[in-house]
Amino acid sequence: MNESRPDKKGEGEDSMKHEEGAKKIKERALFITSKDTLDGAYPGLVLGINAGRLGMEASIFYTFMGLNVIRKGWVENAKFQPPGFMGAIPGMSSIATWMMKSKITKANIPGLGDLQEIAQIEGVKFIACRMTVDMMGLKLEDFIDGVVIQPAEDFLKLARDAKILLYT
Repeated sequence: MNESRPDKKGEGEDSMKHEEGAKKIKERALFITSKDTLDGAYPGLVLGINAGRLGMEASIFYTFMGLNVIRKGWVENAKFQPPGFMGAIPGMSSIATWMMKSKITKANIPGLGDLQEIAQIEGVKFIACRMTVDMMGLKLEDFIDGVVIQPAEDFLKLARDAKILLYT
């Protein structure tokens, strides 16, 4: 039965029209990337791409060291830093990076540069944190094409209504 009856709060036909209008608005997924390591860069890109494929508006906010992920020429130098004591051993980061990149290749997972390109083609927005950009003395020209620079306040305005907000 699909009858429209107002309840005690006065909802009825107007409420149903509002709900129908609200369904037309795209759901939003936002991700925050603050690390420039392989394990810091991949999650935001993979999640952003998949959110877009689910029909969501997707954006990744890059801050602090994560900003390097969207700098020109950076992806070729991405490293994997093993956690804890292993990461402190000289040369371990190079070995771990080689091992991780080999696993990525064997699993047929695209490299970071390819993922960035896929994300942008599929409409994922890359947002650089204004404060971090200023702190590091960077300019828009330092970033890959398509990056926008915004203050955290603007990102929070987007986050206020986001269906998904993850710190990756």
